[in-house]
Amino acid sequence: MNSFQGDRQAVNNRQRAVRLARGPLETFLRRVQKEVGLQRADVSVCLVSDAEIARLNEAFRRKKGPTDVLSFPAVARRRPVRLRSSGAALKSGEYLGDIAISPSTARRYAKENGRTLSIELQVLILHGVLHLLGYDHESDHGQMDKIERKLRKRFGLT
Repeated sequence: MNSFQGDRQAVNNRQRAVRLARGPLETFLRRVQKEVGLQRADVSVCLVSDAEIARLNEAFRRKKGPTDVLSFPAVARRRPVRLRSSGAALKSGEYLGDIAISPSTARRYAKENGRTLSIELQVLILHGVLHLLGYDHESDHGQMDKIERKLRKRFGLT
């Protein structure tokens, strides 16, 4: 699903319900890319309405209602990309895929989790990138959760 790929910015805001600044999210995405060795790989993040993410959730996961984040990897991976201190082993310019985030749902979850919306959106970007790399917390016996906790700590995300 490359419907977001045509856009030039790394983060596109296609919703109007929640006001936010795109620049800090793009900066955080670049930090994540650098930390996991993806400086030369492309990722698209699109901020969408609850209605749009609910439609995507139904179409691609067969689940009703809005969710906070969905990831659409450009390549189906049999195994997740291994993260090493030297970074991920990816080809230069490889397109990893798209991440869709609903700021409205993120805002609700931020309140539930005692976080700011800014922190919640950063957590979702990190979570989405890990999914693009092939990690799946629903089936990997805690591997993604372990990596995500370690990276959240490194980024100061509680």
